Amino acid sequence: MTAPRPVEPEDATAEPWVVEEWSEGPVTPPERDPFYTAPDGWETVACGTVLRTRPVRLALFGRLRQRIDAWQLLFRTRDLENRPHVSVTTVLLPADSGRGSAGGRPLLSYQCAIDAVSGRSFPSYALRWHAHARGTVPQFEFLLALHAVRLGWTVTIPDHEGAEGHWGAPSEPGYCTLDAVRATLSFERAASPADTPVALWGYSGGGLASSWAAEGVAEHAPELNVVGAVLGSPVGDPASAFLRLNGTPYAALPILVVAGLRRTYPEFDRLLHRYVTAEGLAVLTSVERMTTMAAIVRLRGYDFSRHTTLPLTELVALPEMVAIFDEIRPGGTAPEFPMLVVQATHDQIIAVDDVDGQVRRYRDAGASVEYLRDRTSEHITLLPLSVPLSLAWLADRVAGRPPGPGTTTTVFSIALQRRSVAGYGSMASTLLRAVLRRPIRSHTRRRPRTR
Repeated sequence: MTAPRPVEPEDATAEPWVVEEWSEGPVTPPERDPFYTAPDGWETVACGTVLRTRPVRLALFGRLRQRIDAWQLLFRTRDLENRPHVSVTTVLLPADSGRGSAGGRPLLSYQCAIDAVSGRSFPSYALRWHAHARGTVPQFEFLLALHAVRLGWTVTIPDHEGAEGHWGAPSEPGYCTLDAVRATLSFERAASPADTPVALWGYSGGGLASSWAAEGVAEHAPELNVVGAVLGSPVGDPASAFLRLNGTPYAALPILVVAGLRRTYPEFDRLLHRYVTAEGLAVLTSVERMTTMAAIVRLRGYDFSRHTTLPLTELVALPEMVAIFDEIRPGGTAPEFPMLVVQATHDQIIAVDDVDGQVRRYRDAGASVEYLRDRTSEHITLLPLSVPLSLAWLADRVAGRPPGPGTTTTVFSIALQRRSVAGYGSMASTLLRAVLRRPIRSHTRRRPRTR
């Protein structure tokens, strides 16, 4: 494992910044949208500083405009090598509530399963009204964020891969997520970060990003009042997933990670040029323009070893590869707050053994982890089925209720849990309101509902 990067100090010497307030503007992909381009002088401000803002209109699948208040914030963060970077987060508030109205509401940072490097897959683009983002996962997850708003949360949805699409990178998604939380609290004029309870939640690639955020709080953003995190199917071991998914219907997923790691690690890119043929490099370049679903369809059954000069098992066993894959494996740092991990035992994408290992590493490091395994679900169905229980668990942390024992429980179906059954009717109501384009308003003005 590589040596830890130096921590960037956050102190009073950071330069002040006058926030630029933009109008919404046209809906264009991030690489062509000037909103995503950092203004001059931004490098000297502290991580989490809001550089510019704009109101935005959001829609289900880019077409069904939602009646909800939303803003986007360009903010300063950092990369794995402690270099300044920028990213964007999308902030959701109940309809007609207005900026600065989040007093009394806790903050939920929801990390989408971006799972691609194309800017079209970033939630800040994919969730906008008239966005052309067919095949992006965040468009499917948007309903979950709307539901959280109805249950009393302010929701922030960061582009946790940063502006350059560093999918698969370690630590960076955590820095970006935590700086998005800082930016959101600043935008919402919170008196102090400690005044607002913060929760982290994500599934699949979003669960991996949430893992890095949970691990990074003590080092990167200790002032935040993070009360808990829900990690849904959080990958566990990217190297294992790379070998297991190669040649399967989901072969594109590890290829997309490789495309992201090329951008993060120059030494990784050099290894690829040494051991991957020109045809294989062309495949990696082609997926940089694809959304997640488009890549899955295009590369169904693709065997990467057809385009390598070494068998894959030997390629990933190279010392340089081992060092990188060790670094991108989560679970090395124990968060100081409780976590809930949910995983399907028959997941066709993320192996339950890999998530078992991540949970074990957290517990060995001293973390409090409740681990719920589902015998009936698979990767796609577990996310919607786990929504009521996940949000209720986070609401309990906000309310100060003690977490359950840090045990592993395997159930027939998470859908049959009491809190799940009680929450599906409310989810159906949110779906109906979204489809009918009714205002998305909070059930409660102060705290999210726990039942």
